[in-house]
Amino acid sequence: MKTVVLYTDGACSGNPGPGGWAAILRYGESTKELSGGERETTNNRMELSAVLAGLRALKEPCAVELYSDSQYVVHAITNGWLRDWKRRGWKRRDGELKNPELWQELDALLSDHKVSAHWVKGHAENEYNNRCDALAVAEREKFTV
Repeated sequence: MKTVVLYTDGACSGNPGPGGWAAILRYGESTKELSGGERETTNNRMELSAVLAGLRALKEPCAVELYSDSQYVVHAITNGWLRDWKRRGWKRRDGELKNPELWQELDALLSDHKVSAHWVKGHAENEYNNRCDALAVAEREKFTV
């Protein structure tokens, strides 16, 4: 099984508001950048969209080292929140789960790949997180003109 490194980030101006997402996939010497956005969205939706785009881009099952500055996404994967939401019918313990369709897609993709999620501090010294941030902001800005 190939090991791929995936960096992701989302950006949103207002919550909701215009937003962008970015993902960088690294395998060996190869790097692939992906990005996109939405006119009216939320930061969490953009963070999730980045992860989904990166995982969708994989052509075969892979071991994925995911790096995100979204504690929400990382904790959902590593702390069993996703499993619990699924068990409750895609609801949180205290009610509504936002973006259930994205969480359901993530759950399906996680069954295809072996994903280890790691939190990185945003706007710090990680060059790939910073590059994702720049790409996500550029996508967001397309909707603020």
